[in-house]
Amino acid sequence: MSSRALSFGAMAHAYERFRPGYPAQLADTVLGYAGRPVGTALEIGAGTGKATRLFAHRGITVTATDPDGAMLAELRKHVPAHVRTVRAAFEDLRPAETYGLVYAAAALHWTRPEGRWSRMASLLEPGGVFASFGGPIQLADPAVAEAARAARAPFLDSDDIPSPDGTPPENAMQWPGTELLSSAWFTDVRQSVVERRLTMTARDFVGQLSTVSAYLTLPAPTRDEVFTRILRVLPPTVDIAADVTVHLARRTG
Repeated sequence: MSSRALSFGAMAHAYERFRPGYPAQLADTVLGYAGRPVGTALEIGAGTGKATRLFAHRGITVTATDPDGAMLAELRKHVPAHVRTVRAAFEDLRPAETYGLVYAAAALHWTRPEGRWSRMASLLEPGGVFASFGGPIQLADPAVAEAARAARAPFLDSDDIPSPDGTPPENAMQWPGTELLSSAWFTDVRQSVVERRLTMTARDFVGQLSTVSAYLTLPAPTRDEVFTRILRVLPPTVDIAADVTVHLARRTG
């Protein structure tokens, strides 16, 4: 697991404060695809529980896993009492039980590709659903976005996470759908987008940037300088495009 994958724990409180939650439509999309009642779910890389609470509030018994103890400690403050937590990376999970749903919210790209889909299938009931969802949180106004990019550029070329399998952004099917389509373990692969538009203060937007791995791995003085420069070029309030891309697949068998 890369240093970027393990960089979040020190910012667990900021992650909870500044990262937006997920819309109810996302749960509707996942559970509608399942086409049957989902009683249990396993979450990979749960963080502070932004997605955990979405499914737990639908009456699903969620087991939330994360390799970072600080993130799980923050999660426990915000989720229903029936949520179970396990400190473990995806690669360390052992399929002692299987689940109706296994999902990852903006976390699957941190897992190792070797054996990813056979391990995922081993955690699912036959016919169970896998879901991966997430997407960038971006400034909606192109002029404002360019000003922020220029302010960042001397220190950081990009704050994006590249596609793990190199799929170009113009492809109709994006990762992990590309891998799921070629996996013998999964079928009925679908990709959809849940639109999300937000408005936040410039300071809250920079607070959100403070939870992004590309910034977290910068030296602290550099990171502070980047945030100061970005904040300087932003209007007091900014419009945000934060669409959630959802990939769904069903375990074969």
